Amino acid sequence: MNETGRPHAEPLSNPRADRVRKVAQLAGRPARLKRREFLAEGPQAVREALTLHQQRLADGKDGIVLEVYASEDCLDRHPELETLATDEVLAAMADTVTPQGILAVCRFLDVELADVLDAGPRLLAVLCEVRDPGNAGTVLRAADAAGADAVILSSSSVDIYNPKAVRSTAGSIFHLPVVLGADVAETVAACTERGIGVLAADGYGQLNLDRLQDESAARRLGGSDTGSDYDLAHPTAWLFGNEAQGLSEEQLALAGHRVAVPVYGSAESLNLGTAATVCLYASARSQRAAG
Repeated sequence: MNETGRPHAEPLSNPRADRVRKVAQLAGRPARLKRREFLAEGPQAVREALTLHQQRLADGKDGIVLEVYASEDCLDRHPELETLATDEVLAAMADTVTPQGILAVCRFLDVELADVLDAGPRLLAVLCEVRDPGNAGTVLRAADAAGADAVILSSSSVDIYNPKAVRSTAGSIFHLPVVLGADVAETVAACTERGIGVLAADGYGQLNLDRLQDESAARRLGGSDTGSDYDLAHPTAWLFGNEAQGLSEEQLALAGHRVAVPVYGSAESLNLGTAATVCLYASARSQRAAG
């Protein structure tokens, strides 16, 4: 360390250097898959990556942060970072048009479906053919905020390690398990075997989410059974569909129930991120209230 507390590392000043190009390649899927590495950009994402890295090391596991690059200004705020890069180098590495001054190269984090289910989850988000990276990242962030146990992406969904998807998670990708390449039918079957109810978020569903919440609340208060078709306090996996087409008929048929989020105004429908947030919070609130 020098007198400023910075690591002994010469600044990277050449945007065309091999090391810079190697990092920049991670903006593309082929390089990510080959190396099983991805980029986390911005102070929030890097902070969460480093926190998880330290937690894993403390638990005797491998860390997930391989390299960290920062501009001069960022290094002043984060003296623990190991490599100093110029703003021009960051621009060459980063996927964003205006880099945020810091990025990290991280190992892939995804886990196996069996590991998630064997842990006894109570709330899962299953993304079926969700293609937009921003939407996928937003749902993952909402699932994290709602206290969900994992997010599961089907084989035809977007790559969650896409830089835009990672940014959209606002660091939540480092907080909860993520399963990639899942077969939706196999996932539903595995959930059902373990007593996890499966609900499909469907704008045309016969069950109304508000009604389910009201009935769950009445049940907790000791009221008589209202004849509800589903108890939101039950361990649940929510199915969320494609942005344009929603869930296919085949996917809807896999669910135990189709649930609609009521729309009180004139909007035709809710977007994926908003609908997923409402559904996940409805389950989370009922589950927590039931203890």
